[in-house]
Amino acid sequence: MKDRILGIMEEHRGGFVSGGELSRRLDVSRTAVWKHIEALRQEGYAFEAVPKRGYRLVQTPDRIKADRLQGLLRTKSFGRRLHIFETLDSTQTKAHELVAAGEPEGTLVIAEQQTMGRGRMGRSWHSPPGTGVYMTLVLKPRIPLHFTPQLTLLAAVALNRGIQKVVDVPVMIKWPNDLLIGGKKISGILLETSAEDERLRYIVAGMGISVNLQPDDYPPELKERATSLAIESGRRIDREQLIASVLEQFEQLYDLYHEAGFAPIRTLWEAGSASLGRTVRVASPHGELEGVAEALDEHGGLVVRLPDGQQTRIFSGEVELR
Repeated sequence: MKDRILGIMEEHRGGFVSGGELSRRLDVSRTAVWKHIEALRQEGYAFEAVPKRGYRLVQTPDRIKADRLQGLLRTKSFGRRLHIFETLDSTQTKAHELVAAGEPEGTLVIAEQQTMGRGRMGRSWHSPPGTGVYMTLVLKPRIPLHFTPQLTLLAAVALNRGIQKVVDVPVMIKWPNDLLIGGKKISGILLETSAEDERLRYIVAGMGISVNLQPDDYPPELKERATSLAIESGRRIDREQLIASVLEQFEQLYDLYHEAGFAPIRTLWEAGSASLGRTVRVASPHGELEGVAEALDEHGGLVVRLPDGQQTRIFSGEVELR
């Protein structure tokens, strides 16, 4: 029904179509027409509604186009197998399904909208349609299972470098994997692993980037804590170009990691960190502590110096910058 409405609007491009005409041609009530129009608005279409004149389509949502994205890719495998969906509950869930069906490393899943986008610590990820990048990359690294947290840090570096090659904004990394601009979050990462008999089978690396969201796109509870690349740069961002840039950086760093280990990734992470040198409060499974974040250790843990001068290492938990 929504496709039929859009088809009628296309016939009257730039003009109004009365509710009566839509009702007659679709053989539904005017109330049903209104409900379908509202559903289209939720998908990013903008309509002008004027009494006695009807509806006029004034804006169609931006869509990620597979052919253009693949034309921009400079990767060997990352993103070459591509699945784009209008709506998913979560790109993570779909990626798990695709790996089970035999999809190879480098497969990328993208959704224009997520209804149950997942973040770290069991949180949800705000995923309105047509404005962000919600994607999951399939990885099959040749590493021991206990090294997988290092890839979270690698993903954060890849996002940071990929974003800054497209948008001139001061992005920083908060341990372990949040990206911030001016203290507000613009991106998050969630890695989920599949293992068998202590052997790593694969990882699905979920990445969410707030790209073209405007202030009114955020619910009240996020307005003070989140921002977007468009808000911070003052311009609309090309999402295909951004995805291609992130994938290029990710693949380069992933290859470097397999060749040289974690040390170069650690150096790049520290160079882009918003956490180091700052007083942090850490809520971990073992309780809360506060101290100065000084470095990453060789495994990817955050080294924190406590008020009594002792050092401790944090491998999981929630970090708040003071």
